[in-house]
Amino acid sequence: MIKLAPAGQKDSVEMRKVYAGFVAEQAEARSGIIALEADLMSSMAMDAVQKQYPQAVINCGIMEANVIGTAAGLSLTGRKPFVHTFTAFASRRCFDQLFMSLDYQRANVKVIASDAGVTACHNGGTHMSFEDMGIVRGLAHSVVLEVTDATMFRAILEQLSELEGFYWVRTIRKQAPAIYQEGSTFTIGKGNVLREGDDITLIANGIMVAEALEAARRLAQEGVSAAVIDMFTLKPIDRMLVKNYAEKTGRIVTCENHSIHNGLGSAVAEVLVETCPVPMRRVGVKERYGQVGTQDFLQREYGLTAEDIVKAARELL
Repeated sequence: MIKLAPAGQKDSVEMRKVYAGFVAEQAEARSGIIALEADLMSSMAMDAVQKQYPQAVINCGIMEANVIGTAAGLSLTGRKPFVHTFTAFASRRCFDQLFMSLDYQRANVKVIASDAGVTACHNGGTHMSFEDMGIVRGLAHSVVLEVTDATMFRAILEQLSELEGFYWVRTIRKQAPAIYQEGSTFTIGKGNVLREGDDITLIANGIMVAEALEAARRLAQEGVSAAVIDMFTLKPIDRMLVKNYAEKTGRIVTCENHSIHNGLGSAVAEVLVETCPVPMRRVGVKERYGQVGTQDFLQREYGLTAEDIVKAARELL
């Protein structure tokens, strides 16, 4: 069951503090979870956690390939490793280790990849990954998620503490738009219908969920009934939900803070072409690298706003 937060609100807590709090709670409970960092302790609010629970946090330094290998080794001892670094480093820099040490070996490791897409902001183009989810979803046994807000992040982390396997969790570090109220529940592999509609379906993830909801409100003022789906699990994607809403509305717009290639837009298109081909548009980053800027500027620059979604919907309508 999900309960929506009032429109336009921000989370009361930063996503990184949700993660740090989760690790601290698990360390206090001696659950077997161990958190690994790649010299981003302060960036993820983990300094205080390491001081209080030094046995539960390891800073492996600026060696992302090594941190993945270390996590894989720890998983063989029965520990439950959670690895955090920025999306660009957790995907591009150590892809071979993700393949060989985690996925191929079926290791029980959870990778928390932060600073998703344009939310890297002032770290600029080298740290701004638009391709990471596409890289990881190509691995045979990976489960790929992009959490929406603090409420979901907390709930997903709790689930991952009990699940076995290689899970990739894409997130931002700071405050996200609040989409869900406390008490909402989430099922990995199932999308959430946030708004019903009959004319068109907007399928979004991450920070683009708030933009899709705003786009749906604007379309409603034009007499257009738009459904909104939060597809927070990219892999395995909720095929039946995509098919059902393609049949219901006949038009799909995907909305992602990621390249339109090999991300949410591609995953939805794959489902549609195999089950229910309908016209669709992909709102996302198109053949570009990142740059330094505020998040508002970057979302406008890369076409990741509610207005861009409305424009794509109008083209289909």
